[in-house]
Amino acid sequence: MNVQLRVQATVLEISVVVENNSRHTWTPDNFSLGWQLYDPRSSVFIEEGAWTPVAADVPPGASARFDIAIPFLPDSGEYEVYLSPIQQPDGWGYARGERFLRVGVEAREGQLRILAHEITTVRSLRWRRMWAALPKLVASPVRTVVQNRRLIRSMARRDILARYRGSFGDVFWTVLNPLLLMATYFFVFGIVLQTRFGPDQSRTSFALYFLAGMLPWLAFSEPVGRAAYVILDHRNFVKKLVFPLDTLPVNQVVSGLVTELFGAAVFIAGLLIVRHAVPATVLWLPVLVIPQLLFTLGVCWFLAALGVYMRDLGQIMALVLTLWFFITPICYPESAKLSPAISAVMRQNPLYILVRLYREVFLEGRAPELYPLLKLWVIALVLFFLGHVWFYRLRKSFADVI
Repeated sequence: MNVQLRVQATVLEISVVVENNSRHTWTPDNFSLGWQLYDPRSSVFIEEGAWTPVAADVPPGASARFDIAIPFLPDSGEYEVYLSPIQQPDGWGYARGERFLRVGVEAREGQLRILAHEITTVRSLRWRRMWAALPKLVASPVRTVVQNRRLIRSMARRDILARYRGSFGDVFWTVLNPLLLMATYFFVFGIVLQTRFGPDQSRTSFALYFLAGMLPWLAFSEPVGRAAYVILDHRNFVKKLVFPLDTLPVNQVVSGLVTELFGAAVFIAGLLIVRHAVPATVLWLPVLVIPQLLFTLGVCWFLAALGVYMRDLGQIMALVLTLWFFITPICYPESAKLSPAISAVMRQNPLYILVRLYREVFLEGRAPELYPLLKLWVIALVLFFLGHVWFYRLRKSFADVI
């Protein structure tokens, strides 16, 4: 296209020469040039103008000239004009991936000003918008946590204290619950079923390997199991208050981390009693805990938003978590005799990677393997950002559903 643009008050005048690069002759019945008006910020369609057909037949290789005048609304603002060929019966060329003229204009106090113009495709625009939105995508969840850190700390503390307020054990249930859960599983698998793994195949070795696998599971299963209900449980925040709803799943993840910290303290005490030392590789633990939290938070954001629309999601997730526990090698060794296909699928489980890495740093005195660690970080970061995008897009209609 050869393009000339002019402005007359609030009218945009476009002179364009279009070359017929197809194998068919353009006629007034099958080829026109049309324009559509869009809001540049939201890409919402505003108006469509009259189609301008070619004046005469245009054989392949020839060109046609179009002179089009586009009057603008009296309202001030910025607009985008899409000027595109229209071929019958296929319709708008830009919608089929063909090049079109995009003009950005600004209407202000009865005057029109051209901001920019280009010949592009819809695909190019999508890529450009995606790259432009990438910094916001990355910054938004981080900003949510950083800006609301005091609120998160306060609500997480209140959640932990309120969960057991009035009970006989009070806040000590925060310690007793994970201990009783781990003791139950140890009794079933270590004593009743006589499961053994570890270097010496003893009951003590099984207990250590089992408990090391339970640590990341405790911090994951507790917030994920409650995530589907979190918005419904705080529905008054949705309807009556201007409240950062995306912090509610963060509160649950922090509560789960506190549970894990109590469990880790008990585990380290047991490690000192049994082995009389804690390996220096425990210093690698933050490198494992951070992606664990990011992964858990991404899952919780996804479930919290979906739970508003699927009221049965909590029951479904209870079954999913039970299945997830047994496909994670917590109560059996990673070297269990399984078919290669099943083993390959199970290794894609992020909790599988976490359990393996926890055992390496706590029990085997080795730094985490690089490839599984990088894989864990990539999965965690991707799910962290995508989970927040999912929550952000759905939260706009929470009030309508609740």
